[in-house]
Amino acid sequence: MPGHDSSPSPVISSDRVKGTAVFGAEGRQVGTIDHLVIEKASGRIVYAVMSFGGPLGLGRDSYPIPWAALAYDTTVGGYVTSITEEQLRAAPAHPEDWAQDREWEEATHTHYGLPYYWV
Repeated sequence: MPGHDSSPSPVISSDRVKGTAVFGAEGRQVGTIDHLVIEKASGRIVYAVMSFGGPLGLGRDSYPIPWAALAYDTTVGGYVTSITEEQLRAAPAHPEDWAQDREWEEATHTHYGLPYYWV
């Protein structure tokens, strides 16, 4: 399974994260992690860009999700999130250069009810 890491290690290489399943609050798979966005200065992961398809049938292929919205669950071998389909549909649309847009970041973190990563 792509991205599945059953190792007992508390760390994981970024190449193992790509393709890891993401499960919604109902326990069904809602997507996979396409890539991570890392803050250069601190080295912290700040977003997981997730690919969605299949059951959600969303119009956009991928969404940058604040990393704080995901938690790894060893029992499912993937990340779990409480983000709902409705939240994704109503998420602030990301501009082409969203990684350089603090207003978009503020709106996104507020939308998901998460603290800003830069504070």
